[in-house]
Amino acid sequence: MDFDFNLILVPLTLVLGVVWLLDKLAFKQRKTRGPGKESLLVRWAYDFFPVLAVVLIVRSFLIEPFNIPSSSMVPTLYTGDFIAVNKYAYGVRLPLTYNKIIDTGSPEHGDVMVFRYPENPSIYYIKRLIGLPGDTVSYDQGTLAINDVPVDTKLVNFDANAELTSQLYGAGQVAPGQVITEQAAVQMGQEEEGQAQYFQENQGDNQHLVRYLEGMNSSQYAPFLQQQAPEVVSSEGTQWSITVPEGQYFVMGDNRDRSADGRFWGFVPDENLAGKAVYIWMHKPPGLNLPTFARNGSID
Repeated sequence: MDFDFNLILVPLTLVLGVVWLLDKLAFKQRKTRGPGKESLLVRWAYDFFPVLAVVLIVRSFLIEPFNIPSSSMVPTLYTGDFIAVNKYAYGVRLPLTYNKIIDTGSPEHGDVMVFRYPENPSIYYIKRLIGLPGDTVSYDQGTLAINDVPVDTKLVNFDANAELTSQLYGAGQVAPGQVITEQAAVQMGQEEEGQAQYFQENQGDNQHLVRYLEGMNSSQYAPFLQQQAPEVVSSEGTQWSITVPEGQYFVMGDNRDRSADGRFWGFVPDENLAGKAVYIWMHKPPGLNLPTFARNGSID
């Protein structure tokens, strides 16, 4: 989710809206000349401004569609999922400025949040909310805890969909001179799935699955965690503890060992929140494949 469509939608809607209003109040080209005989810009204003205004209102204040570009939220979300995001779950905000004008709710433990990436706010990320402001989030030898209370977690048997597993890695160029073929990408996904373990987590009213890779612990490579005091973060990443500042949140991906999340870059400020992911409405496999609707459903 690497582009903010509002950067085009808002200015275009404003320009056409001003033209439409000026013609209504002053120029009156449509009234005097008749439909189809006004200037091109005025015609566009009458044809497109009402539609763009409705789209802008819906996307900015109600529901906005996003697509999932990576596997960091597997098994909750897979690459190619198209989701609906509730834009008013965490407050009504103005487009582009992101100022909160109406307080309609607050994030809760376990929410799947969409937010503007703190290190590059033009990019949107999606992760699961782990720590609220003031929380102490800790991890000790596989046990995640919030304020010294272990998160209710149990190992489960989960048979991942083979087609979705084949999409864990994308084909194409991954580095200069390094290209992954489609066949190699499928094989990498299948081999990784053989090392995967799934756990059911319960946080508040949210019950969801998380994925770990046996024998791997990505936290040891997480720069943000490694910058914390050595007495609360082990060099191997098997033990760590952080306290979430006021006005900020701590997030992690459900694909715990394949997610560049808060462990790597820190906290999410409240002003960066974009909404709560609530529904999968379509899945589009990569390449020249038709979309499917088998994964439609609410997001836990």
